[in-house]
Amino acid sequence: MVTKTGDSTGRLMMYDPRTSDASVLQPRMTYPNGVALSVDRTHLVVASTGPCKLLRHWIKGVDAGKSEPFADLPGYPDNVRPDRKGGYWVALHRERNELPFGRDSHLLAVRVAADGKIVEEMRGPKKVRPTAIMERDDGKLYLGSVELPYVGVVKRK
Repeated sequence: MVTKTGDSTGRLMMYDPRTSDASVLQPRMTYPNGVALSVDRTHLVVASTGPCKLLRHWIKGVDAGKSEPFADLPGYPDNVRPDRKGGYWVALHRERNELPFGRDSHLLAVRVAADGKIVEEMRGPKKVRPTAIMERDDGKLYLGSVELPYVGVVKRK
């Protein structure tokens, strides 16, 4: 329901375990649903499910404290994880314009390069709705879902 209403009461927060203080880094976010730290540790990438976008929030450098659009996605992101090339894998729970008829497959995930461009797509059966994706050192992708009682493993070429 939150994706339909455009509710923007989500927040990106930072917790300091030394002081037990929490602070808001970015208020008024639309369904933030996954965070990844960049390889160089200068920014966070946040999955924003409702608008089908990734946002970049700078935590270091001259732009520290600023957020900006990072990538438009072809589906509703449900988590984001770093890949082995400095980019990110994004699990897509559902395609943005998915039709109930037609193709037997749909987008499961996309790989987004460090510059925000989609460089790879992964398709699979419509019954699979991933909520998490992770790439291991051996190049295999692991997909999880709250709807399925197993973890999928994809061996990449």
